[in-house]
Amino acid sequence: RVYTDISLGEFDRPTCASKVLEQLTGQTPVTSKTSYTVRAFGIRHNEKIVVHVTISRSNAEEILERGLKVKEYGLNNFSETGNFGFCVHEHIDLGARCDPGVGIFGMDFYVVIGRPGSRVGRKRKKARIGFQHQVTKGDTQAYRSSRASAVSSSIIQVSSPFGLI
Repeated sequence: RVYTDISLGEFDRPTCASKVLEQLTGQTPVTSKTSYTVRAFGIRHNEKIVVHVTISRSNAEEILERGLKVKEYGLNNFSETGNFGFCVHEHIDLGARCDPGVGIFGMDFYVVIGRPGSRVGRKRKKARIGFQHQVTKGDTQAYRSSRASAVSSSIIQVSSPFGLI
């Protein structure tokens, strides 16, 4: 699963950011509001600050590939559970056309990787995911390096024991 968001700094920008995310992902984005006021940052209660979209399956892999090509597959920070995130400073680097009326936005990507069957940990009556079935930091780094080498050697399909959930 790939979670993509654009953080906003001004009041009139949520519509522009929504257009950008919809153009890139083909899905309708959601706007999040603040829950309380933070005077130090100039944030007021119920102010729209983030536009985000969650992408799954094949569309997620396509968007992730575009994002990783911009970063040249150079990711260093992974969580212990195998998740990672990165930032793209300009959305036009992802292949979107530039519209002067909309402007240029930076985007954050957060990626959750899991094996089939990981849903049992999120059910109402939870079960435990076995240690051998959990995705680790090393698994994700190996997956990333295999994808980077596949792109550099022009091999399109790489078999993997896990994928985006």
